[in-house]
Amino acid sequence: MSKAPFGRRLLRVTGMDELGAYRVLRVADPDGPEPEPGQFAMLTTAERWGAGENERPYLARAFSFARWRDGQAHYLLEDVGPGTKRLCELSAGEEVWTLGPLGQGFTAPGRVGPHPRRAILVGGGVGIAPLAILQDALECEVTVLLGFRDGARAVGAALLDGAQVATDDGSAGYHGLVTDLLAAELQRDPAAVVYSCGPAGMLEGVRAMCAQSGTPAQLALEAGMACGFGACFGCVVPRHGGGYLRVCVDGPVIDAAELDVVEEHNGAPA
Repeated sequence: MSKAPFGRRLLRVTGMDELGAYRVLRVADPDGPEPEPGQFAMLTTAERWGAGENERPYLARAFSFARWRDGQAHYLLEDVGPGTKRLCELSAGEEVWTLGPLGQGFTAPGRVGPHPRRAILVGGGVGIAPLAILQDALECEVTVLLGFRDGARAVGAALLDGAQVATDDGSAGYHGLVTDLLAAELQRDPAAVVYSCGPAGMLEGVRAMCAQSGTPAQLALEAGMACGFGACFGCVVPRHGGGYLRVCVDGPVIDAAELDVVEEHNGAPA
């Protein structure tokens, strides 16, 4: 795994792209280690990132790497609160404090006999982010299934290639849940490997379906993090068989077999 340099780094924003209801923040990091798919970084803006009536708490926020190209890190953002709102306001030339890459990422799907396993990528909302950089890295057959609340958010599917889309309101693609699309794919090829990130309800559906079919699955969880490197124990989740896992260091990507259930606070916002 790529390891972050000790301490945070001050990096320059190179641009902000609109993607429907989302934004893609681009940050120059020419001297930083290249992240592996599924890893994340802790981000804060260099200015106006403190307590106050029109500002936010001091703690950094964790964001999955959505892409890495030519020494630039890309992050997928949605304005859902004061922290993400401030990040969405950034423009080229401004600066962000970054700590990363952190955590454990996805592992390759392996083979069945002489043949590589097919990878099924299942994402929901801003949880599609780590699946984009994963798709860039995979060298096997890939099926992409993405679910969104509505058509404005479904525009985010452009972050990945060849995605099948489902929306809750039917305004784009299949009218229903992305797990409906997954059910059909698992019937066709239970020997595939599933990679998933999204809302907790979606992740729990993916976990349960894969457990029933005996399909290996890797889930990228989200949890509130104060530090990002395992010191605060603020992001623990129960482990199958007893004990706990820290999402920031044992994850965020965790083998689905390590979990009895994906708890409600462990999913990305829809």
